Amino acid sequence: MNVEFINPFLSSLVNVVSTMAMLELKPQKPRVKKDEVARGDVSGLIGMVGPQTKGSLSVSFEAGLALDIMQRMLGEKPDAINEEVTDMVGEITNMVTGGAKKLLAEKGYDFDMATPIVVSGKGHTINHKSDGTIIIMPFEAEAGKVHIEICFDKVAS
Repeated sequence: MNVEFINPFLSSLVNVVSTMAMLELKPQKPRVKKDEVARGDVSGLIGMVGPQTKGSLSVSFEAGLALDIMQRMLGEKPDAINEEVTDMVGEITNMVTGGAKKLLAEKGYDFDMATPIVVSGKGHTINHKSDGTIIIMPFEAEAGKVHIEICFDKVAS
């Protein structure tokens, strides 16, 4: 997969979390993901389709980090993943995709975004609806990790 296509999603995630939660994410090593099991406890998944490609993105937070971001953004920290936390993860997923969409539009890529869905629970699965390779990139913060997954069919230039 083209790095030029992946980097806007990564930088958008870092920017959204930094802006909304005043939290620095430290990038780890990207790799190819071979299964559908989420690496976090709550995940936002959003589909994208455009003339050049179709694909999806997921942002999967460990519970501790999701709760920390909730406290930083709204001043309240629930005891566990609840509806407010899943709403927040959906909104972050939407903002990350929107930010990447803006950056990619500057490079001539255009796509429409679906409404994000959010899944939570230990060991939940993420099913990307395209045939491309799934790239997973972990980021680390003091309260836990977030993993971003990007999967696109072959991107036409």
